[in-house]
Amino acid sequence: MEKNKYIMTVFGCQMNERDAETLRGFLDELGYEEVEKVKDAGLVIMNTCAVRQKAEEKVFGHIGRLGKLKQENPDLTIAICGCMVQQEEVAKKIKKSYPYVDLIFGTHNIATFPELLQRAQESEETILDLWDDAGQVVEGLPVTRKDGIKAWVNITYGCNNFCSYCVVPYVRGRERSRLPGDIVAEVSSLAAKGFREVTLLGQNVNSYGKDLDELVDFASLLHRVDTETEIDRVRFMTSHPRDFNEKLAKVIAEGRSVCEHVHLPIQSGSNRILELMNRGYTREHYLALAEMLRGYVPSCALTTDIIVGFPGETEEDFAMTLEIVEIVGFDSAFTFLYSPRKGTPAAKMPGQVDNGVKKERFSRLLEAQNRWSLERSKALVGSVHELLVEGPSKTEKHVLTGRTRQNKTVNFTGENVMPGELVMVEIIEARTWSLAGRLKT
Repeated sequence: MEKNKYIMTVFGCQMNERDAETLRGFLDELGYEEVEKVKDAGLVIMNTCAVRQKAEEKVFGHIGRLGKLKQENPDLTIAICGCMVQQEEVAKKIKKSYPYVDLIFGTHNIATFPELLQRAQESEETILDLWDDAGQVVEGLPVTRKDGIKAWVNITYGCNNFCSYCVVPYVRGRERSRLPGDIVAEVSSLAAKGFREVTLLGQNVNSYGKDLDELVDFASLLHRVDTETEIDRVRFMTSHPRDFNEKLAKVIAEGRSVCEHVHLPIQSGSNRILELMNRGYTREHYLALAEMLRGYVPSCALTTDIIVGFPGETEEDFAMTLEIVEIVGFDSAFTFLYSPRKGTPAAKMPGQVDNGVKKERFSRLLEAQNRWSLERSKALVGSVHELLVEGPSKTEKHVLTGRTRQNKTVNFTGENVMPGELVMVEIIEARTWSLAGRLKT
């Protein structure tokens, strides 16, 4: 073990992954080297997630196991950060229950990480540093990206929606948008460095710009990135149905680099449940959006999020969700069992659904969605698609893998093809979660 070596574990969403890239950037500047085994590290960092209970339980389990390592090596520095510890009661619990943790800091003060790390390494007490307010967007922070082909680019931080089940606005703060010029400059820089694809990130990208003095919205930002940079592909997530509009659909349809894939979480097909969730739209509104989007972009892949077992959900409510799956025919869906989060309105709602009922409904939803995912894949057999090559398949080293503009994973064989290349591939076989193809020469 060497003091200037570190290992980082990242839980949760793409926002956490992007935060981890900034932490790596700072550590590179400080002369640290990332290692793969915890026994080789002098610094252990956990970037945590608060969205679901299981994620928190995983983190507590990891922290507990670090106690033995700390006993064996008192010079080991342990740092816990991210959404989970932005909740003050959780941060205090960690400090009290795991006194060998050296540093606890939240989502708002990543820019001060080098100073916090130095304080933690010099102090005999746990450094707990949480900011109640996120403050202004800080530009110019270092970034170390592991992937030289695809990159995450933040466009907003925080969220103003306050869905009744979600802890994000409490741990990420209110929405703050980056200036469009800063975003365009970052994407241009990435293209110049050889990156082929960027994903514009925000808890709700569609509300971009509402807090800025200049008149700009997400559609106009996306148009600028498309027309003012040399990047080959642009993706974005996540879109909120409340703010998705026809102007954005037109930009997707007309854009050179904008990929034909929209992730548009519906969460439930029941208007009653959507209202309890404080989602701000109805099933009818969502269906109209899906129809409008496919009208402008017929080849668009539409994916979604669905929560099963929200408080008060009846069999009739769930049947409405299954009906939405059949009507829309999503390419894929991220499906979740409702998980109560302390401090959110939904956690105190009556009618908490029994776990057995949740799991039974979840199985039915999964069966319906898997059938549609396979149907969408079958429809692509025989067609030719542009593929961004990512590298060897995780399961078969002689097989290459990449993604279409619709974000479909395709495994294919071919010679003299390198990661980062854009190639044309014919789809020859459909599977539920991936496609098989052959290189077109």
